[in-house]
Amino acid sequence: MSEVLTTQQALRYNRQISLAGFDLDKQEKLLNSRVLLFGVGGLGCAAAQYLVAAGVGNLILVDDDLVDYSNLQRQVLHGEHDVGRAKCDSAEQSLKALNSECNIQTIKQRLEQNELPSILATTDVIVDCTDNLATRDQLNRASVTHNIPLISGAAIRMEGQVASFVPSAENACYHCLSVLFAEQQLSCVEAGIMSPVVGIIGSMQALETIKVLADFAQPLVNTLMMFDGNTSQWQRFKIPKNKKCSVCSCR
Repeated sequence: MSEVLTTQQALRYNRQISLAGFDLDKQEKLLNSRVLLFGVGGLGCAAAQYLVAAGVGNLILVDDDLVDYSNLQRQVLHGEHDVGRAKCDSAEQSLKALNSECNIQTIKQRLEQNELPSILATTDVIVDCTDNLATRDQLNRASVTHNIPLISGAAIRMEGQVASFVPSAENACYHCLSVLFAEQQLSCVEAGIMSPVVGIIGSMQALETIKVLADFAQPLVNTLMMFDGNTSQWQRFKIPKNKKCSVCSCR
């Protein structure tokens, strides 16, 4: 049964509701939506806090990692007292302090492909905040198979990228993009990462998720946005659908 916005909630989210093209019905879509977010690191912390603040009603966090002291430079949901604690637990506590009305679930283990269907059955959007190509490809296959939009983000050094993938016969999937480049072999440990860069990309992922959930504005479908922190410039590229894609060509 769908939840209806209370008067108090309408006041809380008034600045969104008053946007041109946004209204109470769209805010209620957020309230009744269910987002599955993978990775509560730099990208995930930024994306999750804006999704919760914006009024997304249900959020599932997936991460099997523990908070490390080196994470504190960019993973803003974790504090010094959380070092050694499960990232999911730390993030949940911080997010609940931000919006106690959000229903937050945590999964503190890596999910195999065969474990996803039961979770995806009630998921509206997948947000990929992971850091390796294998997991991204796994989430993309799940997105295409279960017809669930995928919001993808990545960041390293002073660079980041974000794109939205909405499964359809005409739209590209993440694999259509990923086959065009080799997997990034460097990690943040080896290559470094500027703290605000993950915040910028994670925030963009939250924005794209909200647009898809509320059917609002223009999501980055078939479009890749790349950010260069050195010059503070964005570049926009078209993502062509690969008619021979091993993942989505059969749609």
